[in-house]
Amino acid sequence: MSFLRSKFMTAYRAKMYPNYWDVLALLFVLATITFFAWTARQMSTPYQLGQVIPISLDPANLPFYAARTVFRMLIALCVSLLFTFTFATWAAKSKRAERIIIPVIDVLQSVPILGFLSVTVAGFIALFPGSLLGPECAAIFVIFTSQAWNMALGFYQTVRSVPAEVQEAARMFHLSAWQRFWRIDVPYSMPGLLWNAMVSMSAGWFFVVATEAITVSNQTILLPGIGSYISVAIKAADLRAISYAILAMLIVILIYDQLLFRPLVAWAERFKAERQAADSDQIPESWVIDMFHRTRIMRSVGVHVAHWFDRFVNIKWFRYHENTAAHHARPILSERASNILFNLVIFIVAACAFVFLYAYIVRNIVFAEIIHVFLLGLITAFRVFVLIILCSLIWVPIGIWIGLRPRATQWVAPIAQILAAFPANLLYPFIVVFIVTYHLSANIWLTPLMILGSQWYILFNVIAGASSLPKDLLQVTDNLGVTGWQRWKRLLLPGIFPFYVTGAITAAGGAWNASIVAEVASWGNETVVATGLGAYITQYTASGNFPRIALGIGIMCLLVLIINRLVWRPIYSYAVDRFLLE
Repeated sequence: MSFLRSKFMTAYRAKMYPNYWDVLALLFVLATITFFAWTARQMSTPYQLGQVIPISLDPANLPFYAARTVFRMLIALCVSLLFTFTFATWAAKSKRAERIIIPVIDVLQSVPILGFLSVTVAGFIALFPGSLLGPECAAIFVIFTSQAWNMALGFYQTVRSVPAEVQEAARMFHLSAWQRFWRIDVPYSMPGLLWNAMVSMSAGWFFVVATEAITVSNQTILLPGIGSYISVAIKAADLRAISYAILAMLIVILIYDQLLFRPLVAWAERFKAERQAADSDQIPESWVIDMFHRTRIMRSVGVHVAHWFDRFVNIKWFRYHENTAAHHARPILSERASNILFNLVIFIVAACAFVFLYAYIVRNIVFAEIIHVFLLGLITAFRVFVLIILCSLIWVPIGIWIGLRPRATQWVAPIAQILAAFPANLLYPFIVVFIVTYHLSANIWLTPLMILGSQWYILFNVIAGASSLPKDLLQVTDNLGVTGWQRWKRLLLPGIFPFYVTGAITAAGGAWNASIVAEVASWGNETVVATGLGAYITQYTASGNFPRIALGIGIMCLLVLIINRLVWRPIYSYAVDRFLLE
């Protein structure tokens, strides 16, 4: 008996001893922590406004620049995730909050990042005087504005589409709102949220030049990063340096796809509501997850982390109470009065903001220029409308084909991330030379740059929608022999339509935002300018003319709000009510 007990204890201790996989995993974790610590220290170095930060075009510096850029993007992605969990959930759960949050997001996603920079950079510099942390925080905030809105809208859409039987099961198990969020809303939304996080990360790359090479009020701040490297290379007309920057971006995107997104996609497979046995060989794989599965100590640490997470989710202050509904029940008359008061307050605040902005603009700008800027906005709006239609015709069929084939998504994800991350500025040498050499119209040939980064919102959302189609419905259509156009008309297009509308709304907002880098292209001493609202905002942001910056951004927000209210929101409501599969 003692022999068996000794043998059992020996086997138990052996499981607790580290193996060589533990050593590899520990080195991986320590390298990651060291990377974050070293980069964070570099961000807080002393800096005085007006000080020139030299940016070298020596390719040996690109690993250092790439580390700084990726660190900013990861911080912004974490803040975007926190914003998504807070405000998107609030909008999905509360009709009152929805009436404010969703229109605000619709407007904010179209506000040019130069508008955010011109307003916030001075505040961040004043918040951290004598430190590079001020400009760094301004850059991170601007990257956040290029990532958060897409993630929030996607999460809002999926939380609203949680199946009724799942919600009923939550009520039967007496889950509190806190537990429902972590046990139902987040897991159900995880696959789509990851796809949106991928394209949001790529959106940060698309605007990397504007976020790191900050030019406001004739003051230029070059933060160490790939964006500043590209900006200096463009001014120097150094095509070789541009090639090095493209190669560095390609390597970096492949690295964080393997180390971050590929493991997350494989991990998120457990949250899918349905999985066919026949598809088991098509489940996404990750060598990082395989490495941690082979460890001993790290797996034990993971078990303890999961235990503490369960305790976090089941905090007693957020537990379900039987009398919750009755305790908070209010008379209908009181509910109507509170709604009227709420709407009145919102109207007063919006009216005051409009009057203040109108007075500020009118005092500094003549009425004829306001009309002129409004017409520029209509020109840009027409470009956005045409581009969304063209991209939808291309990417919806491709996205459905990819989404129905799990194996294809493993190959498409990194490729799409690379293409979506390709900054429009990197095409300036070819576009500018092409336009100048052949005397072409900038209004036509600069237009595709507007959709270069935002078209992927449509593709990624359609892939997420197609991959979430119920397997039983797909099997039924196969058994009934429904093929061709009937299959697309009855199942595929209706099934992905809510996801497509979310992607189209975000793509339209991204195209408006991208107009600031798409309607003005420079290469060396050559500059071509298209007629539009983006070029107007870019011109006066560089000179620091705040009344005209406010006018341009105000007109853009007004047009986006009108289009969303009259076009996109009715389409989205119709998609949810008519086509949402539950």
